[in-house]
Amino acid sequence: MEKSVMIDKYARLAIESGINLKEHEGLIISTSIHGLELARAAAARAWSAGAKHVEIMFNDEELTLARYENGKEYVFNEYPKWKVDSLIAMYEDGYHHLFITSANPELLRGIPEQLVALDQKTSSTAAAPALKYRMTGRTKWTIVAVPSPAWAAKVFAGIPENEAMDLLWDKIFEATRVTTDDPVKAWRDHDRRLKQYVDFLNRSDFAGFRLKGPGTDLDVGLATSHLWVGGSKKALNGDPFVANIPTEEVFTTPHKLRVNGTLKATKPLSVNGRIVRDFGFTFRDGKVTDLYAGEGIEVLESLITNDEGASYLGEIALVPDSSPISDTGILFNNTLFDENASVHFALGRAYPYAIHEGSDKTTEELVSLGANYSLIHTDFMVGGPELEIAAYSQDGSETTIFRKGNWAI
Repeated sequence: MEKSVMIDKYARLAIESGINLKEHEGLIISTSIHGLELARAAAARAWSAGAKHVEIMFNDEELTLARYENGKEYVFNEYPKWKVDSLIAMYEDGYHHLFITSANPELLRGIPEQLVALDQKTSSTAAAPALKYRMTGRTKWTIVAVPSPAWAAKVFAGIPENEAMDLLWDKIFEATRVTTDDPVKAWRDHDRRLKQYVDFLNRSDFAGFRLKGPGTDLDVGLATSHLWVGGSKKALNGDPFVANIPTEEVFTTPHKLRVNGTLKATKPLSVNGRIVRDFGFTFRDGKVTDLYAGEGIEVLESLITNDEGASYLGEIALVPDSSPISDTGILFNNTLFDENASVHFALGRAYPYAIHEGSDKTTEELVSLGANYSLIHTDFMVGGPELEIAAYSQDGSETTIFRKGNWAI
């Protein structure tokens, strides 16, 4: 099938299943030049669905790099308030947000880590009021990905650029179920399957989990009133939307202070234009007390010192090792895909909607239930064929949840 046809199917999936755009709603599309073809197709789909307006926001890797290489020091201590204000104004006016990503995993490899960390902290602090709209479900949003030459070269090293790009397109289409006759129906069916695990975990109301695997021996208590979520989520207006395409996870909120033991990553992490490899953490009473990495330890050190909550966990997500993305056998070097091939955790902020009625609670109320608050939310992967997970109840009884990396229920 021609790529243009596949891209139109991908656009339909993003608008109908991802955003679930309704008549008289607005749409923001954030993209780079690599996503322009998909952005155009998504805009056309949005207009057909009854959008009142489509606003395109462009970003560019070369401009990002030029800013780091040439910007004066004060550039990284400031963030334009008008950008945040305009985003909030659009969210308030019923706009929803489609992110088309095509990140270069090592774009900032040559940039001093302290500068990247400062910039990340400045921008995340400034953008926090806008982020709240997405974190609470007031604004519907979804993230999809398209290839870029740098990303394709990282995944398919040594292959000519055009071939690598085509291969990555193929793998993205497979992972997102765009290759099916009707991707929207395929996602409805997939969502139904994920909800079966969500329903079981919520009925069981486990108190915590114990994970064991090579380099991992971790006890994770769950937050009071935690809620398992997976697949589509409901916005505050009741509309379901899918925040990540693809998604294979069901997730909830760990208790900030009830995490103890060791945790070893099983896949590299791409964060802030850097790659971190062969890394792991030690937790005591929820906080990272030690860490190691074969490459990129300075990235981790900057990450967990971003703010007070950055050294605590905000998410535990269960993904079988036999997920469609894992079955590709490919390391995507992109968290959107790699996190859906593996059980993972996130350092930093918990999602309010992964707490019962959490979207209606204040930050203070969420924290009192054990949810972590931070300006960051960074996923890292710990799953694999040797991972064993047992859930335990308040009375101490245990249920095997994962055996050899896959669901055992």
